[in-house]
Parts: sequence; C-alpha cells; structure tokens
Amino acid sequence: MTKNIVLSNNNIGESEQIMNVSFDDIENAFYFVSSDQKFMNNAILCKETGRIFYVSAIMGSEDELPEDIEDPDKYINIPHKNDLGLGRNLVTEFTTQYLPEEIDRVYSIFCGRGAYSKYKKLLDNQGFLDKWFEFEDERQKAALKKWCRRNKIRYSDKPTSR
Repeated sequence: MTKNIVLSNNNIGESEQIMNVSFDDIENAFYFVSSDQKFMNNAILCKETGRIFYVSAIMGSEDELPEDIEDPDKYINIPHKNDLGLGRNLVTEFTTQYLPEEIDRVYSIFCGRGAYSKYKKLLDNQGFLDKWFEFEDERQKAALKKWCRRNKIRYSDKPTSR
C-alpha cells in the first residue's frame, strides 16, 4: 500500500529559489495530480534538482523515491486543481460569464456523481465546449504560474528535451 505524501508548500525562505524547471513539466505534473481526487496522485518537485517524482495511491511509484522525500526544505508538492480554486469555482465563473441562464441547472448537476461529464455535455449542446476548454486552460496556466511565483519556482517556457 502506497502512503500519501503531503508536504507543506510554504516553507521556502525569502532568498531561496528552486532551480529552473520547464513549465511544461510542472503543468504535466499538475495534470497528473488533478486527474483524480485529491491525494490519489502526487507529484513532488525536488527544489535542488528540479526533478519531479510521481506517486499514485493506486499504481504506486515508477520512480525510486529518495529517503528524504518528506523533507519540506528539499521538496514541494505540485498542487491539485482544487488547491488553486480551479474546481467548481471555475465552473461557476465560466457559467456565470457565458451561460448565466443555466446557472441553476449547473448547480444541480454538481450535486450528483459524474458532474463534470454532465457539465461538458451541457456545454457541448450549447456550443460552448471549446470555449470552456480555452477558458479552463488559460485559468489553469495563470494559477499555476502564480503558484510558482509564490513558491519561488523559476520556470522556463521552453519544453525540456527528453
């Protein structure tokens, strides 16, 4: 059984900065973490090397985790979308802006299971699905870049070469 690893994301000193990391790598880690319920998937960034370790509660870890992975002075968890206010808040903002007449329907959709798939079906039927994806992507990138700045993570917009 894989244990969940949770580190504080607020332990970076004023003068510390994490080495330069590709924003694509941070964004991919964010998508991994946000692809399931909170704490099911974790991505942990090493502040010294910029390496990202992936851990799944279901699949375990493909990476061999360092013994000191829980040291908040060396590692920081990549946030889940809910940590950045990008869950239902984002849905409410989009609906209010683009489909205000559907807000009550959207609230009722999010009271049950399968809410996001039902919401996307509603958007598709209304012709707003592509607009939603653009809106969501733009907001996620902005929130993730803000998180990086707040945590003094320098990132490059250049993709990493693998």
